[in-house]
Amino acid sequence: MSYEKRHSLLVILDMAIVWFSILTAYVLRFDGSIPSSFTVQALIYGTVSCVICFLTMRYFKLYNRVWQYASIGEIVAIFKSVTIGVILSYLVTYLITMERVPLSILLRHYETLLLCVGGSRFLWRVLRDRYLVKKKPVHKNALIFGAGDCGALIAKEMLSQLDATIYPVAFIDDDPMKHRQHIHNLPVVGSREHIVAAATSLEIKEIIIAMPSVSRKATAEIIEVCKGTKAKLRIIPNLTDLIHGKVTVKQIRDVEVEDLLGRDPVNVDLEGIANYVENKTVLVTGAGGSIGSELCRQIAPFQPKCLVLLGHGENSIYNIEMEMRTKFPEIPIETVIADIQDRERIDEVFQMYRPEVVFHAAAHKHVPLMERNPAEAIKNNVFGTKNVAEAADRYGSERFVMISTDKAVNPTSIMGTTKRIAEMIVQSLGKTSKTKFVAVRFGNVLGSRGSVIPHFKRQIALGGPVTVTHPEMIRYFMTIPEAVQLVIQAGAFAKGGEIFILDMGEPVRIVKLAEDLIRLSGFEPYEEMEIEFSGIRPGEKLYEELLTDEEGIGSTVHDRIFIGKPTLVNQAQFELELKMLEKSLSGDRAEIRESLKSMVPTFLNVS
Repeated sequence: MSYEKRHSLLVILDMAIVWFSILTAYVLRFDGSIPSSFTVQALIYGTVSCVICFLTMRYFKLYNRVWQYASIGEIVAIFKSVTIGVILSYLVTYLITMERVPLSILLRHYETLLLCVGGSRFLWRVLRDRYLVKKKPVHKNALIFGAGDCGALIAKEMLSQLDATIYPVAFIDDDPMKHRQHIHNLPVVGSREHIVAAATSLEIKEIIIAMPSVSRKATAEIIEVCKGTKAKLRIIPNLTDLIHGKVTVKQIRDVEVEDLLGRDPVNVDLEGIANYVENKTVLVTGAGGSIGSELCRQIAPFQPKCLVLLGHGENSIYNIEMEMRTKFPEIPIETVIADIQDRERIDEVFQMYRPEVVFHAAAHKHVPLMERNPAEAIKNNVFGTKNVAEAADRYGSERFVMISTDKAVNPTSIMGTTKRIAEMIVQSLGKTSKTKFVAVRFGNVLGSRGSVIPHFKRQIALGGPVTVTHPEMIRYFMTIPEAVQLVIQAGAFAKGGEIFILDMGEPVRIVKLAEDLIRLSGFEPYEEMEIEFSGIRPGEKLYEELLTDEEGIGSTVHDRIFIGKPTLVNQAQFELELKMLEKSLSGDRAEIRESLKSMVPTFLNVS
């Protein structure tokens, strides 16, 4: 129905209600027969009431409201418009006729008008909820976890949508005071211990977690319980949407693996970070990569004087440049296509831009690939790092923060060994340079290029099987934003030569991660989708470590960042070994491995 037709019908209905309320008031007052002396008054009172009540109802926008969502605000609007309309009608009628309308008629008119106008509006909502929005065969039963404001809003919207495919049938809430209560005519059937039973008895196909204000740890615990059902899990993303009234069915998203980690957001020292980034020229190498691009996003809000994006791949640098120019138009952005292995080009970049802060994220990181291409791993991760670090020293950069990995600890891979040598380069320069050189070591990041999560998702999308290397393999995981926030924070603690280790939380079994991803995709592992074990690949180990034996650990003022004690490096010996390593690049893989072993004795030389 068009707006004009709807508006006209409501006006006609309201005017009919005004006349009905006045005539019934007079009839009841005079026991069924209105005296002729009051007939003129009744007609004048009715006419005046029609005009004035129409104006007050229009003023309070009773004709511009969607009554299927009527609530307290609409009740208040009806009360105000009817009350003011009746009072004004009474006064105007008195001024016209110079006779007072009997008080009993006034009161009956008021109560009938209020009841009928309000009733006509809410009758549509009642009829719609009860008879029009019925559970259809195509509806999927949904269970809402959280019987608070957010859960009630979501249930209300889902119930009001005629074309909805999900139909809420019950709530779950840990508050015992809400148990056996009803919200929008839906029962609160118990707490989290009752989820599995409720999902079975009510044939639940989807569970919606509507508790955006709880911590991530609490959310992860709820998800863990919900995994005992075969229902698909969905979640309301954050409290901000609720505060700003943006919570709708469209805001519900699927539960992701990140939600399973259960770690609360990183607390950062904004002032400390701003002190070393604000109004400084900042260079990010590997700026087009997963970590490098996120570094750019998180550095920009601290108002650097200039942000220099350096990378080898033109497409990835172009993409992050376009994103940064759109999101942060006020920040001067410079893009540089360069290979960190090209010493002269890197020197040219530092001479041109004189970066005061350097974040070195450029690296080859794929373990099996680097096992097959050890010379390229060394050229990039070792000598590429050496080129950038020495340029930072030569041109007086204030800080140099290198992104490292837990695979550098007691490495079993070429990649891990090259990153350990890169750490040693940074530590060696940190002893003599005015530049504060530090490395930040952490484990796997969820969703980064080449990481296991996108690989699993692709396999699930193809119908399986999902391949895991070994049933006992475990890894530490962080989200990309979480890791980068801690990297930037660690840079504020730099004094020179440290290796900062990020708290990665509890390690995760890769097979459990695969099982969770399969369940979150709506399948049952081993029944509806197989998991196959392919065997450990060259260079991999069952578990990763974050510290070497000699490093020990120290604390910082941040509860998620720790310091590995600097290892002693004989400068002359180290320089000689670097030359021998460079010379070995022209030899075969065995010679390269022996050179790496001589530099990193903890390298388990396996192939």
